[in-house]
Amino acid sequence: MKKENYIIVLLLISVSTWAQISGVVKDSITKQPIPYVNISVENENKGTTSEENGTFSIHVSEKSKNLIFSALGFERKTVQISEVSEVNLKPMAYELDEIVISKRYETREIEIGKPENQMFEAFDNGPRIDTKFFPYFPSYQKTKFIKQVVIATDSKIEDATFKIHFYCVDENGFPNQEMLTKDFIVSVSKGVKETKFNVTKFNLRMPKNGIFVGFEKLIIEKNKLEKTTTDPNTNTTQTQRTYYPFVLYNSVARDFLFNYSGGKWIKQSKQNLDNPSEKTLIYEPAINLILTN
Repeated sequence: MKKENYIIVLLLISVSTWAQISGVVKDSITKQPIPYVNISVENENKGTTSEENGTFSIHVSEKSKNLIFSALGFERKTVQISEVSEVNLKPMAYELDEIVISKRYETREIEIGKPENQMFEAFDNGPRIDTKFFPYFPSYQKTKFIKQVVIATDSKIEDATFKIHFYCVDENGFPNQEMLTKDFIVSVSKGVKETKFNVTKFNLRMPKNGIFVGFEKLIIEKNKLEKTTTDPNTNTTQTQRTYYPFVLYNSVARDFLFNYSGGKWIKQSKQNLDNPSEKTLIYEPAINLILTN
């Protein structure tokens, strides 16, 4: 990938006066730990992720608040922070759609979603799931299968791990049901690069009402990089914790952007209503799709 100039934005939040809450997430039936559960403070852009063994810890300012636990394949659960020492999630029962076998030729490919002018910027999006919407066009009928997802990232560690989500679109245009039944967990190598992830095994087709593709950072020890600095004037030290990878973003003209934060989907749209026809510039994750026949 051609390297571009971009800005890294880090938000440093002092949590010295907050309490650290720890717990474990388990399957309510098997009692096995559930890894990589999205854990959000209700109505706030704060959260974490459960580790591979289901354990988690989070700094909170008020124990009266709620945590929202969500994981693909399990029912979402809201629990008061004071009661999260062990959280059991109930598995969801899926009604399997009829499987239609279609012959793939893979003689034709198109890449969709790449903006005309790419100026990458990197943001630490914390516990959010940021999505990019891909509308459907009739021309996609000739390349209806989703073959690969292309994501631009920046990582200062090897094998930084994250999730990729695929969402249907509901009647209000919001991200709705996930199109997969199991987590799609991937990793990227160190550096600034575009990585292609093959998704042919999922037999995904481009829906006629469009698709949302999301990037979820995992707030886990494996992805953490710490740096300690000392103020020469006060001789105090501060530890900066950064979780990788960063997804890169493009500033583009769009009507809206959706992200999952605080346990709910949030729509960011144009604020200037004086000229409704004018689009607003938003930061959209650098995600593209490669379609094939």
